[in-house]
Amino acid sequence: MADVLGYFSEPPEEYVRRRHRELKAGGLTNDPAFRQIATELPHRRYAAPDLSLRQLRRIVYG
Repeated sequence: MADVLGYFSEPPEEYVRRRHRELKAGGLTNDPAFRQIATELPHRRYAAPDLSLRQLRRIVYG
């Protein structure tokens, strides 16, 4: 149970970076990967504020 809670309690910035790595490893390019992440964020335990695709890119690439 702790693993599940830990997974869903991950801060938005860490989630975005980790999920981007996973999606890229799965063969997605940046645009579809960032769109996928944007649709997933509101369903997290602690939903992130609405982030634009540009903001998501800045989290990953600085």
